[in-house]
Formats: sequence, structure tokens, C-alpha cells
Amino acid sequence: MEIEPELLATETIVPVYFALEDDELLSIHEQTHSASVSQGTSSAAEVLLHTATANGFQMVTSGAQSKAISDWSITSLEGKLTGLGGEDLPTIVIVAHYDSFGVAPWLSYGADSNGSGVAALLELARLFSKLYTYKRTHAGYNIMFFVSGGGKFNYQGTKRWLEDNLDHTDSSLLQDNVAFVLCLDTLGGNDDGLYLHVSKPPKEATPQHAFLKELETVTSSRFPEVKFSMVHKKINLAEDMLAWEHERFGIRRLPAFTVSRLESHRNSLRTTIMDMRSQVDIQKLCRNTKIIAEALARVIYNLTEKGAPEDLQIFTEQMQLQEDQLSSVLDWLTAQPRAAQLVDKDSILISTLEYYMNRYLKDVKRHYVKADKRDPEFLFYDQLKQTMNAYRVKPAIFDLLLALCIAAYLGLTYLIAQNFGLFYNLVRRITLKQKQH
Repeated sequence: MEIEPELLATETIVPVYFALEDDELLSIHEQTHSASVSQGTSSAAEVLLHTATANGFQMVTSGAQSKAISDWSITSLEGKLTGLGGEDLPTIVIVAHYDSFGVAPWLSYGADSNGSGVAALLELARLFSKLYTYKRTHAGYNIMFFVSGGGKFNYQGTKRWLEDNLDHTDSSLLQDNVAFVLCLDTLGGNDDGLYLHVSKPPKEATPQHAFLKELETVTSSRFPEVKFSMVHKKINLAEDMLAWEHERFGIRRLPAFTVSRLESHRNSLRTTIMDMRSQVDIQKLCRNTKIIAEALARVIYNLTEKGAPEDLQIFTEQMQLQEDQLSSVLDWLTAQPRAAQLVDKDSILISTLEYYMNRYLKDVKRHYVKADKRDPEFLFYDQLKQTMNAYRVKPAIFDLLLALCIAAYLGLTYLIAQNFGLFYNLVRRITLKQKQH
């Protein structure tokens, strides 16, 4: 993980390939390593002989030259739960990006960043769809769920979605009464930190301030081991990449924040191929998801104003979080690499996400974004996965030594053929002397 950011920031002259460790690669490494070690402890003659006779490996790939893909589409998904009441109901938007990132796209599984965020979003969709099924618990809030693509490329899916809803249509929940936008990012690590990242501290008597207070209430009363705090960071438009997804909404003046277990957006865990399924603690992910769900429910049903006890549990018994389902969703998400340049609009990942959202949400739609051909904000290339063959070869000095031996053999044969009489007499004299003795 320490060298990966350096590789991402460095332009290399030669291509760099990454592969999963297996017995064959370990054998090649062991033979190469033992050869280099033995040379350091041998005499000059032994080193020369070893150099001429040692085995080497030549790595050859069969792929073609990488080319830019001009018409690649990044896909995002939207679904909603409609609140009970009038037309001008407040709307809560829950967002998580599904794509992963790392130095090698085909090895980028993004278990925690941001498979855990997507798994938490889908579990929240399941829980609140149950609440919205019954009139007694059907709240007066619209809840939109948005699974965005291109999150690791400056949140391109979210940017286009906002443009479509705010600039290119007259009927959108985002144009009306948005209570707040909640972004979920990296929630499944093996620690007890939970942070609410904001671009602007929420004002009192606002829904976003109420959600902040409810998060504090839930963590302090029921999960005292969790260290919860708010992290304030202004949006820096001078940087090429935004820090968190909520900043996309903040630029469009929508109240938004991100809940994450990471205190800083610069944490290398967000962009590494080492973010594997084994790095996610499913119990901590379940706990963090429950904290968010309980806080959301307290805001939606206005429980604090109604005098509900702080330690009231809403999601219990038949409504409780399903850890097994949360784990299964995460296992499925991490069963395939999810780099943005690998997930096209026909991907089984998109189809399955769409099917899952249709089970619990209404009006599930797809949104696409393509790079501008004149001034593209992102550009993907093909040939991301190639087959490499290792051939066992001798060093070049071995060919030279072999050529010298062959030349000496041919020269000696030529001399014997040209002077066969002298050679025959010499051999005859030697044999006669041996017989006389």
C-alpha cells in the first residue's frame, strides 16, 4: 500500500504488470533470487561460469497496443420511496458510488471503498421499504436512493445526474424541498471511528442539524464504543479531484454530507488494490449501518421532538438488520473487479443492482454519462488484462560461448582434414610405440 500511490503518480518508461501470487510465480521468483544471491558469494571464475550456464526467464505478452475507448458509458442507478402526504414533501437522498480504484483495474475489488457503502445503501433501501409498506409507518418524507458510477473519477456519474435533474428537467425531487443528501463511503473497517464529513457546518433547526444530533444520540446511548465526530472541510475547487461525494451536491447548493469511518479523504485505503473482502469486518459494517438507519428513522419520524427515549430501538425483531444478507451482498460485490473502465452498461453488475433495487424501490432508472469528445474529463483505455508467458532461456553469453565451441570444433576438424597424412602418421607412430613397450 505504501508503494501504490507512488506508482499511480509516476510515469514509467516501461509497462508495469500486476498478477496474483501463485506457485508458478513463486518458483520463478525463487530461481531468480537464488541465482542473484549465489553470484554474490562466488569467485570470479564461478560467477563467469554461472553467468554462461544459468537459466533465465523471458516474459512475453500477446496483447496489442492499448487504445483509447471513445464511447464508453458510465452507468448510475436511481430509485425512490414516495412519502405519504402532500406534493411538497421534503426529500432525503442517500448516495453511494459502486466503482473501485487501484493501480491495476483488474485487481481492484474495492471491498470497503466502496462496496461497504453500496451494501449499506441497499440494506437501508430494504429496511425503509418495509416501513413505507404500512400506512402506520409511512413517513412524510420522500427517500431517493442513488448508486452512482465514476465515483473514483471525480464523481462523474453524480455530476451528470445533478445536471439532468437540475438543468434539463422541470419535474425532479431534487428541485423541490431537499432535506439533505447523505453519502455513504467506506463503512466496514476494523475500527470504531465514525465521522460526518461536511463542507459547511449545519445550522440549527435544519434537517441536517437534526440528523447530526440523532447520530450523536444513537452512538452515545447505544454504541458508546463508537467515536463519532463531525469533520469540517471546505470545498477546494482549485484541486483536480473533489475530496468526498457530498461536495458534488454542495457545489449545486444542496445540503449534503458523507458518513465514513475514515477521518481523512487522503487515506490510501480508498484507492488501493489491497482493499479486499478480508479487510472488511462485517459486524462493524452492520453496526455502522444500524447507527445510520436508526438516526435516519429518528429524523424521519421526528422521534426526539415527540419525546421518544434516546435508547429506543426501531429496527428490532422482524425489522432488524440482516447481517447474513449484508455479508452476502458484500461477497457478491467483491467477487468481481469494479473499476469504472470494466463496468459497461451491459455488465451483469449493473443488471443485478437494478434487479435488487427494483425489489424494494419504485421508478428505478438508469443514467448514463459519456466523456465529451472535444474536452473529455475522463478517458479509458482497452487491453487492461493480458496473458503473459514465461519462457526459460539461456543468457546471451551462453550463445557466444556455444558459438566459440562450435567454431573451435569446426576449425579442428578442418585442420585434421587438410593434414590427414601428417595426422595419420602421428597416430601410427604413437600406436607402434605402445605395442613395442
